Amino acid sequence: MGDGRSRAAGPPMFRYRRLAAELERRIRAGDFRPGERLPSIRRLHRGTGLSISTVHRALLELEACGLVESHPRSGYRVQPAAWPPLEPPAIRRSDPAPQPIQLAPAVHSVIAAISDPAFVPLGNTGMDPAHVPAKAFGRLLRGMNRAEWRALLGYVAPEGLGELRRQIALLDVGVPGRFAAEEIVVTSGCTEAIALALQAVARPGDTIAVESPTNFAVLQLLEELGLLAAEVAVDPREGVDLEDLARCLEAHPVRACFLMPHFQNPTGALVPEEKKRRLMDLLARRGVPVIVDDISAPLYVTGKRPLPLSAFDREGLGMYCASFSKTIAPGLRIGWVAARGEFRERIRRLKAATSICTSSLDQALVARFLGSGAYDRHLVRLRATLSRQLLQTADLIRRHFPEGSRLALPQGGTLLWIELPEEIDGLELYRRAHARRIAVIPGVVCANAPRFRNFLLLSCAGPVDARAARAIAALGEIARGLGRRRRRPR
Repeated sequence: MGDGRSRAAGPPMFRYRRLAAELERRIRAGDFRPGERLPSIRRLHRGTGLSISTVHRALLELEACGLVESHPRSGYRVQPAAWPPLEPPAIRRSDPAPQPIQLAPAVHSVIAAISDPAFVPLGNTGMDPAHVPAKAFGRLLRGMNRAEWRALLGYVAPEGLGELRRQIALLDVGVPGRFAAEEIVVTSGCTEAIALALQAVARPGDTIAVESPTNFAVLQLLEELGLLAAEVAVDPREGVDLEDLARCLEAHPVRACFLMPHFQNPTGALVPEEKKRRLMDLLARRGVPVIVDDISAPLYVTGKRPLPLSAFDREGLGMYCASFSKTIAPGLRIGWVAARGEFRERIRRLKAATSICTSSLDQALVARFLGSGAYDRHLVRLRATLSRQLLQTADLIRRHFPEGSRLALPQGGTLLWIELPEEIDGLELYRRAHARRIAVIPGVVCANAPRFRNFLLLSCAGPVDARAARAIAALGEIARGLGRRRRRPR
């Protein structure tokens, strides 16, 4: 009888998370403002019918995410950072005619600064070393015997270690559009997965529709492959502009699309589910393949994991690329591409011809990590940490950046896309920050056409400690100085 009541009400872990998600939604919607007190534990207990311990656990979850803080004898109050009153950046459109890639000259300096440990890493979008599950991997390494070491120092099949592909397939059990293990090819990171997918459908001189802005590393890849870019506008909250994409597909011979529907780099946008359906219907009508960068999908910090684009892909047009660089460790270089039919077979052949296989030892370590259940526990902690860091960074931007700055707080990922007042040159801000050993990403490197001159990209992947807080304050000081200089009468 007790078990029956438990099933009807739902397991306790789901009850407290449902309450936490509802309170979080209302906080982010502005129903509870910064500094306001939430309803008391007893009031929530009476209003929801949940036990006091379940309500308390939900509030502890919000506190761990940095949304609320506990005050002695005063209950829980909304953190100031939970509701940064900034407008989202504007959508920037331009002529989507296919063009050869012309990288901004600053891109090589940006890459060097991101990887230099002497810089404050506000431009490093990979997993911060502070969050890497190093102890768990140490235990896995120590637990391997000599025979296992010997077996894992040879080649494996080009498509990857069978156990790793099985564990990757299990990540999406119960999700519509999930892939089977045999439809997955393991790669050396997400960039190789994207490169293989592009080569599977396009040849030098072909046109790829890409979001604008986009990840500058993808623009580098398109340049090296000799592909043209047709840029499509991005809504900073809801992702690719479908009207702009439809016009592009109508006007130009697009060979494939490259999209990031989940916490897009750099805007952090999340494509809503109904929009995903319309997107895939649009591509299906024209038979245009889509290459999806899904690397940030597990890093949602509100609600639940969004449905993958594959859930709406009835024609098998998609090639879905991801890796563990943002969730476990970038140095492992374990990624994958999931595709069906001929796409999968072309990718497997290209993988065999270009790099034979991905490190078998790294594959085995990640497979064991996934199989142990440690990955799920790690993700719960990581999401809470990233939520707190996103909110803390957004609040510092709100406090220190010049009036008129714009920012859309994303629902996941590690990036904040900032539109500065029109008179501020983001590239000049980058140069002055570089001189102070602060690594950021100027918006001009995130597009082929120079339309994001007054934009800046900051990463929230690392802890917002005193050093990072001082660096963000310094960025605001530089930006205000540039604005005053531009407004000064001549």
